Amino acid sequence: MPDLPAVKRRWRKKMSKFSDYEYRKQPGFDMNTFEGANQAIPMKTLVIYCFDPRAAEIPQAIAEYFGDEVYPGENILDKSGNRVGSTRTLFTATNAGGRAAFALESVAAMDYIFSVQNVIVVDHSFCGTTTLTPELLLEEFHDHYHADISTMFDHDSLAIMDFEKSIKYDIELLRSSPAVPKHIKLYGFFYEISSGKLTEVMRDIPA
Repeated sequence: MPDLPAVKRRWRKKMSKFSDYEYRKQPGFDMNTFEGANQAIPMKTLVIYCFDPRAAEIPQAIAEYFGDEVYPGENILDKSGNRVGSTRTLFTATNAGGRAAFALESVAAMDYIFSVQNVIVVDHSFCGTTTLTPELLLEEFHDHYHADISTMFDHDSLAIMDFEKSIKYDIELLRSSPAVPKHIKLYGFFYEISSGKLTEVMRDIPA
């Protein structure tokens, strides 16, 4: 049995060599006066979609749909060749099914670091999460792994039972979450992976 305290001490000692790469350790940086990183990266839109490789074109399709987004953008270098920024305005968060419940922390973190204006949810055709139901997934873990994961996740986000209902559910979940500032504009889309057709299903824009 390993000596866990000793393992932790070695891990901390090993990781300390990377502390020079932390913003909070940079000379002159003050977390109390930090007002965001939009001057370096003008991020304004977060797209939540599935990590299925067949859906990889979704961010570009969203950028083209809105017309004023930059994706993938280019890195901005200083005189020493260090990457100090980017021209990208659209960031992405991927997960199984592209569900909003699993991206709430990303929304909160991105709003703190940047100034998020839009959050977009995109479901895609023939998504793997349409091969199951929430109950089947929970039963699988219970029967095969003797693990109860029923209280770990948002039940209705574990599978896509109906694309339109899924998108509407996620937009409503985002709007009702404390992790999503009320001024943020929300959009829901459906993407057909073979044709590349992007269809807007709904939007929720604050007055």
